Amino acid sequence: MGYEEAKADVKKTMREADNQAKETWRRADGEESLSDKVANTGDDIRTGLGNAGDDIRAEAEKIHEDVDKDV
Repeated sequence: MGYEEAKADVKKTMREADNQAKETWRRADGEESLSDKVANTGDDIRTGLGNAGDDIRAEAEKIHEDVDKDV
């Protein structure tokens, strides 16, 4: 595992931990309102997009490295 992959894994873990903390905080009052559910969904979408971006970046770097080796 290279540096960029390790960094992406750490970022993914931090995003997921942040989401868990927010969801727990929103449930702290004993009920989950519609606005809480919408906020949780938004957080999940943001996390998914961030993780997808990291995955795309990692794959692009691998392709770039492969092309450089062939040249």
